[in-house]
Amino acid sequence: MMERVARSVRAKLLLLLGAVTAIALVISAIALLTYEARTYQNRWAQDLSAQADILGISSSAAIAFEDARVARENLLLLRSRPAILAAALYDEHGRLFASFVRDADQPHPPAVADKSGMVVDGELITLVKPIVDGSSFVGSVYLRATYGLADRIRSYAAILFAVFVLSLFAAVAIGIWLQRKITEPIVAVAETAHQVINTRDFSLRVQKTTSDEIGYLVDAFNTMLAEIGARSEALITADRMKDQFLATLAHELRNPLAPMSNALHLMRVAPDRPEIMESAKDMLERQLRQIVRLVDDLLDVSRITTGKLTLRKEIVSLQSVLANAIEIARPLVDSRGHSLRVDLPRAEILLDADSARLAQVFSNLLNNAAKYTDEGGAIDVRAVADNGSVTVDVVDNGVGIAPELLPEVFKMFTQLDSSIERRVQSGLGVGLALSRRLIEMHGGDIEAVSEGRGRGCCFRVRLPMVLAYQPAEVSTGEAPADAGPQGLRVLIVDDNVDFANSLAVILREMRHDVVVAHDGPAGVDRAREMLPDIAFVDIGLPTMNGYDVARLLRAQPPRAGMLLVAVTGWGQEGDRAQAMAAGFDLHLVKPLDVLQLPEVLRMYRNKFAPDVATPPPPTRRGPDSPAPLGPRLNG
Repeated sequence: MMERVARSVRAKLLLLLGAVTAIALVISAIALLTYEARTYQNRWAQDLSAQADILGISSSAAIAFEDARVARENLLLLRSRPAILAAALYDEHGRLFASFVRDADQPHPPAVADKSGMVVDGELITLVKPIVDGSSFVGSVYLRATYGLADRIRSYAAILFAVFVLSLFAAVAIGIWLQRKITEPIVAVAETAHQVINTRDFSLRVQKTTSDEIGYLVDAFNTMLAEIGARSEALITADRMKDQFLATLAHELRNPLAPMSNALHLMRVAPDRPEIMESAKDMLERQLRQIVRLVDDLLDVSRITTGKLTLRKEIVSLQSVLANAIEIARPLVDSRGHSLRVDLPRAEILLDADSARLAQVFSNLLNNAAKYTDEGGAIDVRAVADNGSVTVDVVDNGVGIAPELLPEVFKMFTQLDSSIERRVQSGLGVGLALSRRLIEMHGGDIEAVSEGRGRGCCFRVRLPMVLAYQPAEVSTGEAPADAGPQGLRVLIVDDNVDFANSLAVILREMRHDVVVAHDGPAGVDRAREMLPDIAFVDIGLPTMNGYDVARLLRAQPPRAGMLLVAVTGWGQEGDRAQAMAAGFDLHLVKPLDVLQLPEVLRMYRNKFAPDVATPPPPTRRGPDSPAPLGPRLNG
C-alpha cells in the first residue's frame, strides 16, 4: 500500500484529501463535543441554582419559625425532578433542618452544611446556596443532582460519526474526480521531460489543458524548455571559455619562462663573461619568484573571485617594479614589433607595496596594450609624482575601447575585442579585474580612458607614495656576509632525491654537517643517531608522512634545542596550521629560496643560543633581493 502511494501522484492526492478531511472532522468533533459538554454543564448549573433559589424562598419562613413539616413538604415537591437525587435545608447555624432522598440507597445529605458553592464530580452536581431574607441570613439549601452528560455525548458522537463517514466518502469521490484534472498534466510534463532527456530535443512542448496552477506549471515547464534551448549555445560557449581559461593559465606561466630561457642561453654562450652570468642569474631568480607567485595564485583561484588575495608589502622602488613588469611583457611587445618608450622621474619613487603583485598588474597592462595594438604600434609608460601620490599611464595607439565598454572593462571575463584575430590571444578577461583589485588593495585606483574605437587607450594607475622613509643598507641580492652560525648538525628528510642532495650540498658549502634521509622512518633513525640542531622535513613522505615524523621527534626529542622546519609544496593556511600543530617551528613552501637559509640558521641561534650576538637583517632590499623571511615562511 505505502509503496503504491510512494510511486503514484494520484494515490498521494487521494491520501491527502482523505487525511485532510479526516483530520478536519476529528478536530471539529472534538471541539464540538467539548463545547457541548461545557454548555450543557453550565445550563444544568444555572437550572439547579434557580431551583435552589425557589426552594430557599419558599422555605425561609418555615426555617425562621422552625416549622419542619412545611420544610419537608417543600422538599418533597422535588420528586417531580427525576434528576435531583437529594436535597436538604439547614438553619442559620448550619444544622440539618429537613432533608429529602429520592432512593434509599442514595447517600444522605451531610448533617452540617458545607461551604457555599458548586462542585461537579463526573455526572453529579452538588450545590450549596445560602438563603437570605432581605439582609438576614436564614439558612442554606443543599441540592445533589445528575445531568446525564455521558448519554448526551454518546448521542452527539453517533451523529458526528455518521457525518464523518459521509464526508470521507464525499472526499474520496472528489479526489477520484480531481485525479484526472490534476495528475494527467503532471504525467504529461514528466513524460515530456523524459523524452527531452533521451532525445535532447528542446523543441518539445506539453499541451496546456487548464488555466489554473497546473496550467501555470505547464507554461513554466514549456518556458524552461525554451530557455534551455536558447542557452544551449551559451553552454557551448562556456565550455569554450573553460578551454580559453586553461590556455590563459598556460600563457601566464609561459611569460616568465621566456626570459628564463634567454638567461639559460646566455649562460651557455658566455660562461666566461661574469657580467652576463650575473645578469642571467638575477633574471632567473626574478622570474622563478614570479612563477612561484603565479603557482600560488593557481592553487587557490577562489582568492581572485572572493577578494581573499593577500599582499606581502615592503618598501619598494616604482622604477624596479616597472623594470620587472617590462621584462615580463618584453617578449610579447617585441614579437609584435611595438616600440616601447618609458618616461620615469629621475628621483627614486618609493612605495609600500607588494613588488611582485604590482609587477603583475603593470605587466598585464603592457600585455593588453601589446595584444590590442596592431603590429608596429607604439606603447608609452609614463609616471608623474604629485601631492604624495604617483600616477602611471600605460598608453597605446591600438584598437581603443568603445564608450559603452569602458564601464565594463574591469569586470570578470569582459573581452575588449570580440574579433577572431584578437580573441585568439585575449584570454578570459580576468587580468583587468584582478589588476583593479590589487591596485585597490594598495590604496590606489585604476581607470581606463579611450576616445573610442581605433583611437588607442590609456590605463591610468594612481598609488600612494612613501614620503618619510630612512633607507637602511641596501642588499645586493647576494648572501649576507653573516651567513649564520657554522658547524651545525642538519638533517634533511625528503623523498625528492635531487632536492635533498642539492640542499645538502648548499648547506655543506656553508660548513654544516648534513645527513640526508629519503623516508620518514629513516629520518627518525638518523635524528636519534646524529642529534640534529636543525631538521628540514618534507610533508609528503612515503611510509610515514612529515607530520608523523614531527610528532615522533617531539614526543621523544633527540635534542631539546632542535629547530624543526617543514619544507613542502602545500602552502595553504590550513597546511601551515596543521604543521604548527604537529610540532614544526617553521613552514617553508617549495621552491626553497636558498638566500634565506642564513636567516633560518640565525633563527636557530636566536632561539637556542641567544648569548651569541646576531646582527639584524637589512630593512631595505634591492629589487632583486629575496622577500623577508617571515611572510615567505608563512610561519
